[in-house]
Amino acid sequence: MKDFSHLDVQGNPAMVDVGQKAVTRRTAHAQSVVRLPDSVVAQFQQEDIHTKKGPVFQTAIIAGTMATKRTDELIPLCHSLGLDSCRLTIQLIGHDAVIDCSVATEGKTGVEMEALVGASVAALTIYDMCKALSHDIVITETKLMAKAGGKRDFKRD
Repeated sequence: MKDFSHLDVQGNPAMVDVGQKAVTRRTAHAQSVVRLPDSVVAQFQQEDIHTKKGPVFQTAIIAGTMATKRTDELIPLCHSLGLDSCRLTIQLIGHDAVIDCSVATEGKTGVEMEALVGASVAALTIYDMCKALSHDIVITETKLMAKAGGKRDFKRD
């Protein structure tokens, strides 16, 4: 049985000590999916949807990028990281806004939380900007797609 990495020997929350780890290239890719109802999809099909708050997908990309850089302020026990890159894309596929967030750094700890936070905040931004059209918007999933450069790599099939 594996132990939780963020608990000390007494079972108390503790940041993982990465002081002895080697600096390596760390990458992660996360994805969130936002299911949009017909009324919202119809707006996107007419044009790139703009609301009083601005263009929806472009604003979500900026919000997701900003969130990746502040992950350590949002998730307890995450390390502060300087990111080398962050790329968010959003595609409307049928009724789904598919958000992909890829993050990279040179460091001693991985960036999967940064990628997951970026994709999640972009999804929440789409919800926020489109809720005036409908409250039937559902964020269906957020998941890690891949990570590399640490103790073990991961790639979702």
